[in-house]
Amino acid sequence: MNISSDCVPCLLKRVLFQARLADNDSEFNALSAALSTFSEEYEEGRNSAEVATAVHTVAYKAMGISDPYKGLKIIADEVAGNLLDKAQEYVESSDNRLRAAMTVAIIGNIMDFGQTTSIDHPDLFTDLFEELLEQGIDSDDTEIVEECLRKPGDILYVFDNSGESQLDKILIRELKSRGKHVIGVVRGAPILNDVTMEDASRSGLDKELDDIISTEKFAIGIPMKIEKDLSEALSKTSFIIAKGMANFESMEGRDFGVPVAFLLRAKCVPVANALGVDVGTNVARVAV
Repeated sequence: MNISSDCVPCLLKRVLFQARLADNDSEFNALSAALSTFSEEYEEGRNSAEVATAVHTVAYKAMGISDPYKGLKIIADEVAGNLLDKAQEYVESSDNRLRAAMTVAIIGNIMDFGQTTSIDHPDLFTDLFEELLEQGIDSDDTEIVEECLRKPGDILYVFDNSGESQLDKILIRELKSRGKHVIGVVRGAPILNDVTMEDASRSGLDKELDDIISTEKFAIGIPMKIEKDLSEALSKTSFIIAKGMANFESMEGRDFGVPVAFLLRAKCVPVANALGVDVGTNVARVAV
């Protein structure tokens, strides 16, 4: 997805949010570094995730901390983990298990801290859980997902945020109940509140999967240059499920050789516009 003017205040707000999480008086330096890099990288036609990666690279260096979101990620996993039984009951009682499991996975995408239309603390998610489930999927390609799942081959499941990834377990279980071999993809290094290998191990996410790999890089979403492990996994997959806005921003418009299902909540104007939906819409969109 191409960067837009609305990305500027959003990204800088995120830099400030995480510098305050670091709590080491690095706000000025982090913002100064971010602004300097942003001014160099901000060009029409650039991929928004690629620019954000460059900005966060210098901001993290200025903060001097590798994972400012770690505490929030642990709490988010605990909060969402406590809702797994309810989420599974929701799927079991549904007349369309796949759509229900996808709904559960999508609503977790609101746990994206430091954005205007998301929540700033995991504890807020519990009270919103039932309301978000009732919203369902407003832009719904479930039937296309069903068709894609009938084809043989591995499924590559690209994770987004911690907390959200706990609810991804419900969809992964549904996929595996259909005999699918599911390979998870996590970030190669801590960036925002996204899932890393360490987070997957701590939360038990790795145990839900047939295999798990990383992008091998500090990057928002899927990097433009794909490393060996991910490249090999892509060569064996028949279908990709990509969670969240970061993966949409980095993967939209790229040809991965197989259909990609983007499961997310459109939490900002640029992403909503790219999808042709309103902000706040739960989306299951398949790109073929």
